[in-house]
Amino acid sequence: MALQLSPFLTSKPMKSLSFKLHSTANPSHRSPKSMSCNVGSGSATMEKVNKPSVPHWEAHVQVTHSMPPEKIEIFKSMEHWAKKNLLVHLKPVENCWQPQDFLPDPESDGFEEQVKELRERAREIPDDYFVALIGNMITEEALPTYQTMLNTLDGVRDETASSLTPWAIWTRAWTAEENRHGDLLNKYLYLSGRVDMKRIEKTIQYLIGAGMDPRTENSPYLLFIYTSFQERATFISHGNTGRLAKAHGDVKLAQICGAIASDEKRHEAAYTKILEKLFEIDPDGTILALADMMRKRITMPAHLMYDGCDNNIFSHYSAVVQRLGIYTAKDYADVLEFLVGRWKVENLTGLSAEGRKAQDCVCGLAPKMRRLEERAWERAKEAPTIPFSWISDRRVKL
Repeated sequence: MALQLSPFLTSKPMKSLSFKLHSTANPSHRSPKSMSCNVGSGSATMEKVNKPSVPHWEAHVQVTHSMPPEKIEIFKSMEHWAKKNLLVHLKPVENCWQPQDFLPDPESDGFEEQVKELRERAREIPDDYFVALIGNMITEEALPTYQTMLNTLDGVRDETASSLTPWAIWTRAWTAEENRHGDLLNKYLYLSGRVDMKRIEKTIQYLIGAGMDPRTENSPYLLFIYTSFQERATFISHGNTGRLAKAHGDVKLAQICGAIASDEKRHEAAYTKILEKLFEIDPDGTILALADMMRKRITMPAHLMYDGCDNNIFSHYSAVVQRLGIYTAKDYADVLEFLVGRWKVENLTGLSAEGRKAQDCVCGLAPKMRRLEERAWERAKEAPTIPFSWISDRRVKL
């Protein structure tokens, strides 16, 4: 699961997150460069002075454990189904690719030459692409937060960290498969010589420490809708990132992105299958959950991203991703449209009056999102250029 921007984030990045940012940094510091907190990744002494404190995020009132006992029992009753239909989407470790399959071999005599070739290819890639790739990697590296989130869910959590329920087995194995994504991208970026790894590493630490709040209320209905959306979006994003890498002449980086996209596609199939079953068992409860999740908007996993300098680095990164066409407002609408079709939402019958209202609302959302996309592209034409700490404060157009 990786970060994907929402059209709402592009247009109103802070408001749409339902968070207010308060920082002890000087409010007159409007640009990331003016908030730069060191002169380079090796400047240990500079880090001790003139540093802004960690931003304080004032959260909305959180709703927790909103699912009634009878809904929890639905997931308990699905354990046999999950064993047969969910776990089949996992791959045995021996059949999985590993990061080392795509990287220079440190045991080989030609290691230095392989690294040199990687760096030569990376030299031809523009800075804005690296901003996008770094943001994706940072989000993948926040995987501990995502496993934690899954283990808050009522009815499906891993109660012992080694539980043998199908839900728990899935969570651990999904995490293990996802863990390779951040590892691979991190090592590639380290070897590329194009990025400031220390600042990137700080961003990862800040992000994991901050957590996330997708407003899923410990409900597997809500979170599995969220993960279905995210896995589909990530598949699209990594695929587009790979195509851009190929266009810039780095076929091996394109293969890296393609391998990650393939995993995300497989995980998407698993999560969407869960929702398909829920629509069969409890159509009214599931359509209400889908409408609720879309009303809240799909808050991105890395919405609390912070690099120690730029309070708005997530929205800045999102703007670059949008401009490059890696993941756009159109893609957001396409994902929703795909899921609505996949789950046959328009064909649901036997719904309550509230359920029918939710059905109509969800089915009409995609066109509204496409209108947002048009406005987002108009704003992008006048976007400024700003420095990014991740690439040593080189400037990139938003």
